[in-house]
Amino acid sequence: MKKRFPSVSLSSYGVGWSPNKRIAIVVLVVTVLLVIAASVAWMTGSNQQGQDHAAPSPASSPSSSEAAPKPAAGSGSVPKPPPIAEPVEYAKAAAQMLWSYDSRNTSRDQQLAGMRAWMTEETTYADWTSVSGQVPDPVLWSRMADQDQHATATVTEGHFPSAFKAALADDPSAITQAYIYVVTVNGKQQIAWKKGGGGAEERAVTLAVQCRPDHDCSLAAIAPNVTQ
Repeated sequence: MKKRFPSVSLSSYGVGWSPNKRIAIVVLVVTVLLVIAASVAWMTGSNQQGQDHAAPSPASSPSSSEAAPKPAAGSGSVPKPPPIAEPVEYAKAAAQMLWSYDSRNTSRDQQLAGMRAWMTEETTYADWTSVSGQVPDPVLWSRMADQDQHATATVTEGHFPSAFKAALADDPSAITQAYIYVVTVNGKQQIAWKKGGGGAEERAVTLAVQCRPDHDCSLAAIAPNVTQ
């Protein structure tokens, strides 16, 4: 049996939103909206990520204060953020980016730099920790590179979770301060490595994306759990 190596998984390496960022989003962004969607759905929702890969303990994950790498590092195989102004379509593109990587030609710093380019520049709402936490630590990334591990992804659909839609219907004006939208995306990740090793897994993720009027969208955060 071929040995499987850990992949970049939104559940295996992800961390929850920081308390300060969660409070800022709840209070400043959508008040009642995210009190319902974040506090109830995200914290109690079923995490639908595959769990068959070994995952490092939180202590071995990147530091919560880890800074983004310098732009000079480049972004390797990580695609640039697309000019999309619609929340669901941007979230679908972001999920595909998060589920794809290529350790054969992209260093860990390049992976982080490429992901950082997708983030909102509004620091009040940007939770970089929840995004950078998707990338394995340097030792594990090196092991993945030794095995030429890489992954591609396909997205099957994206939608606003029912809790988000219900809360937004109750208070439509709540979204208009920060224009943060909650989107759940479903898809599949195909992983491969040396000597024909590989496999496929279903993926799901709930993202917070910022889409201000007359501006392209950007990624704000990754929820710790998936809500449909």
